[in-house]
Amino acid sequence: MRSALCLAFSCLTAVVVLPEAAEAACTPVTHEGARFTVCEVDLRRQSTRLFWKRADGQDYSYLSKLPDTDAATGRKLQFAMNAGMYHPDYRPVGLYVEGRRELAKASTARGPGNFHLKPNGIFFATGDRAGVMETGAFLKQKVQADVATQSGPMLVIDGKLHPRFTPQGESRKGRNGVGVRDANTVFFAISEDEVSFGTFARLFRDALKCPNALFLDGGSVPTLYIPGGVRSGNFLPLGPMVGVYGK
Repeated sequence: MRSALCLAFSCLTAVVVLPEAAEAACTPVTHEGARFTVCEVDLRRQSTRLFWKRADGQDYSYLSKLPDTDAATGRKLQFAMNAGMYHPDYRPVGLYVEGRRELAKASTARGPGNFHLKPNGIFFATGDRAGVMETGAFLKQKVQADVATQSGPMLVIDGKLHPRFTPQGESRKGRNGVGVRDANTVFFAISEDEVSFGTFARLFRDALKCPNALFLDGGSVPTLYIPGGVRSGNFLPLGPMVGVYGK
């Protein structure tokens, strides 16, 4: 079984590659001296899907195994990354909704690790609209979503950084997360360098202008897959994953 430390960071060991001719809107960004890759999504032209298990009940496990084409729209996979924390058996930690089906219930429990650094939150999308919301508010509003994934901590909450973050922070890790600028515009980001929560949160708030953002996961190297890359994807299995499809 994985240790509690692995539960907090999912023990990721993956290679991040951004091909020169990638069609996905993924670009390198430098913020506060650290390097990031940021992928912008316009849900009016792209679609977001979550993946955990295949139709035969087996886990997808690897980003490169996700469908090349979105069956509902005919759009091609542009990029994919891990979509949140998971238990040692790869079950999502917290709420997980895929194709309007709730496959794992929301968690409001207390506990160790990043997931339980309250407030945590939920990324969700329905059609061409998306949001990031604190868990309690999401449950209170009874949001109905096509896809939803819970993780923690929240990075940015209504324009303010998580109250537990210090300006610089002592913990520096590779990190990936998601933020929403408006109802149609989503940013997925990974750090190419090890960064603090504060730096990562300010990337979303100050550089990407996202009033709400959520930490998804992290570790030695966060995961990003772009089809056609010389090297891409993850070496070790993952739990929930998010894929973005476009033209």
